[in-house]
Amino acid sequence: MADRLEVDVCVVGAGPVGGALACSLAAGGVRVAVVDRSALPPMEHPAFDGRAYAIAAGSRHLLEEAGIWARLPFEPCPILDIRVSDGKVGQKASPLFLHFDHADADAGPFGWMVEARSLRVALNAQLHALESSLVFAPAEASVTRSAEGAVVQITGGPAIHCRLVVAAEGRGSPLRNQAGIRVSRLAYRQHGIVSAVAHERPHRGAALEHFLPGGPFAQLPMTGTQDAPNLSAIVWTERAALAPRMMALDDAAFGREIARRMGDHLGAMRPVGRRWIYKLSAMHAHSYTAERLALVGDAAHGIHPIAGQGLNLGLRDVITLAGMLRDARAAGEDLGSPELLARYQARRRPANLLMLGATHALDRLFSTDNPLIRTVRDAGIAGVHRLPSLKRMFMRQAMGA
Repeated sequence: MADRLEVDVCVVGAGPVGGALACSLAAGGVRVAVVDRSALPPMEHPAFDGRAYAIAAGSRHLLEEAGIWARLPFEPCPILDIRVSDGKVGQKASPLFLHFDHADADAGPFGWMVEARSLRVALNAQLHALESSLVFAPAEASVTRSAEGAVVQITGGPAIHCRLVVAAEGRGSPLRNQAGIRVSRLAYRQHGIVSAVAHERPHRGAALEHFLPGGPFAQLPMTGTQDAPNLSAIVWTERAALAPRMMALDDAAFGREIARRMGDHLGAMRPVGRRWIYKLSAMHAHSYTAERLALVGDAAHGIHPIAGQGLNLGLRDVITLAGMLRDARAAGEDLGSPELLARYQARRRPANLLMLGATHALDRLFSTDNPLIRTVRDAGIAGVHRLPSLKRMFMRQAMGA
C-alpha cells in the first residue's frame, strides 16, 4: 500500500455509529477511511449473548440506504406495541397506563430489535464490500489537524490525508480530549442490567416499560431462536447498591427477580445468554466540532437508557452529517469547512441536549416511590393515553420521525 493515501473523510471508531457513518458515506460515493484499535472480526460474537439494539424506523432507513440492513444475518423483530405503566416490585402495576399501538401511527412498527452480534456482522461485511471505503483495524493512529486539512498517520502504515476527521470512539473519545473539548457529566446512582429471557407465551411484538422505584424496567421483543422460540431482551435499571447482588444470583433466582418486576403475562421464564451490567451516567460535549473535527454518537453525548434512544441519537447524527458531506462533495465544497461544521452542530447539539434533559427528568420523576409524585405521574400517563394527538406525537418521536 502507498505511504500516502487521499480520502475525503476519516472516521476513527468502527462501532455501530462510526461504522454506519462510513458505510453511508461510501455508499454515496464519498471516499472514506475507517480506523479502529480493535480487529473487527473478533468483535463478532457467534453465540447469542443477550444484547440487542432498539432501532427506530428513521434509523432503519439509514441502515437500509447504507446497505447494512440487508446484510443482517438474523431477522430483526418488529416492535408493534408499547405499554407504559407504573408500579412496585412484586405488585400489580397501576391501573392507569399508556398504550401505544403501531396501527394508530399509520407508519409501520415503532422500531425493530436487532441482536448486537447481527449488527456487528452486517457492519463488518459492508465496510469491506464498499469500493469507496478503506478499513484499518486493528490499527493505532495519530491525528494532526490544521486549517488546510488533516493527516491520520497509521502506526507502521500509510499517512491518510483527508478534509475531515470524525471522532466515533465512544464516551472516552481521545480525539475529543485532544481537541480540548470539555464535557458535562451527570452520574446516576443506578446500574443497568442487560440480559435476555425465554418465556412461555409469545410476546406478539409488544414491549413493556415498567417504572419502578429503583428505575425503569423494560422488556423488548426479540426474534426467537431454536432453543428459545419466545424471547425478549431485558433492560433493567436498578439502584447501584442492589444491582451487583442481582447479578450474583443463580439463573433460577435471577429469573424470579425478573418475573417480580415484569409480571406474569408472558408465563414462566428462564434467563438465556450472558448478563451485562453498566454504571449509568449521562454526558454532553460543550462543542461537537473543532478544526477539521466532528463528534458523533457517544463521543458527543450519552443519555439515560430510560427511552432506549441512545444508539438512535447517534444514528441521527450520522443521518445529518452524512447528508451534509454528500451534498458538499457533490457541490465541490470543502467537507471540513468551518461553515459546514457549524451547520452540523446547530442541527444536532440542541436536539441531543433536549433528549438528555428529557430522559434525565423522566428518570428523576419515575425513579421514586413518593406517593404524591406517583399520583401526579399516574395522572399524566392516563392523560396522554386519552389524548390521541399527544399520543401520536410521542409515537412519532419513538419512531425517529
